[in-house]
Amino acid sequence: MQSQHAAEATLDPERFTRDKALAARRAFAQTALRSTAEKNAALEAIAQELERSVEPILAANAMDVQAAERAGVGPKVDRLLLTRERIEAICRDVRNVIALPDPVGQELSRSVRPNGLEVTRVRAPLGVVGIIYESRPNVTVDASVLCLKTGNTVVLKGGSDAIHSNRAVVEAIRRGLERSALPADAVQLLDSTDRAVTAAFLGLQGVLDVIIPRGSLSLIRYTRDNAKVPVIETGASVVHAYVDREVDVAQAVDLIINAKTRRVSICGALDVLLVHRDVLAALLPPLAQRLAASEPPVEVRADAAALDVLRRHYPEARLKALDPAQDYDTEWLDYILAISAVDSLEAALAHIDQHSLKHTEAIYTTNHETAERFLASVDAAVVMHNASTQFTDGAEFGLGAEIGISTQKLHVRGPFALEGLTSMKWLVRGTGQTRP
Repeated sequence: MQSQHAAEATLDPERFTRDKALAARRAFAQTALRSTAEKNAALEAIAQELERSVEPILAANAMDVQAAERAGVGPKVDRLLLTRERIEAICRDVRNVIALPDPVGQELSRSVRPNGLEVTRVRAPLGVVGIIYESRPNVTVDASVLCLKTGNTVVLKGGSDAIHSNRAVVEAIRRGLERSALPADAVQLLDSTDRAVTAAFLGLQGVLDVIIPRGSLSLIRYTRDNAKVPVIETGASVVHAYVDREVDVAQAVDLIINAKTRRVSICGALDVLLVHRDVLAALLPPLAQRLAASEPPVEVRADAAALDVLRRHYPEARLKALDPAQDYDTEWLDYILAISAVDSLEAALAHIDQHSLKHTEAIYTTNHETAERFLASVDAAVVMHNASTQFTDGAEFGLGAEIGISTQKLHVRGPFALEGLTSMKWLVRGTGQTRP
């Protein structure tokens, strides 16, 4: 098997990166032609190899986790952590992808022109897909299997914080591919911490067909601003939930707690809670009790109106005055929640419009008309009514897994997986027609 370990001391970043990408380009010529049955068999082989490789994967992951803990990354270490249960869940996701229909070759339209030409539009692979991401070694598997199922090949550039985990995972993936009809070179890992490799990766025009960043806002902006390859933006978020004046308070508290504390390190975690002024006194005391009971207790940053209520119900050490200049625009990824009072639905919509990153926004209300107005008015990839924002996830939406959550409007939007990894092509069948 081709070594996936870069010799950092003698590495030529440009050559190293291009060689890996060209290997993926050569593999694409084979992968694109494989049948659904062959691709599914390859994915099953990958799942089996991951299951066989639990011990070395966990050992490699422990090295990354220990380094992250020494660096003091806090709750964000959860993004990096692998456990037996998480690897089992990853393998279930692989098999969920196997069970999904293969979009490649799907007929989107067919017509016969007056001159007899038969014109058909079908789904086709994108080609060589580049993925640049931080932490989250599960993305290494998700990206690989989704690309392979759609006949693509993939070049992975994970973060230095997960380099040992990603090496172990990709070695298992490639062992699985070696037992299949798909080439092992269909999955490539740029396993270097040299920043020049990242720059070279973004410049692979003519070799990569698309690049997808998955991670922080800074990573996404850096990719967008420096890539010479088409980019599908994903991930960064400042998630809002608006609590309307007509609301089931107990239900809203449950939703807010789940949206904030289930996993604080994911992009669907709640960042800013907007509360109609008329329900501050009813909502905040029971919410405060639940937030204070979380482990660790959530730090609340509240505006003057919310602060006035919360001072009587929340530990002073975990309560701060909100700084509008920063707290409205921060994706916390931590046990921190900003709370602000608003006077109306219109005020909530205006606030979201000003501060949203177009990811996920929610309304909690019992008024159907208010909910429908919110759903229609908010410009975001995912807009929810009476549901936890943590449901923004490809698997939860029935996609099996996800390559990311697109916050842009061209090509794909929201959680995307197989269909989003395809393009289209036109097939024209004639019987000798010439154009006059």
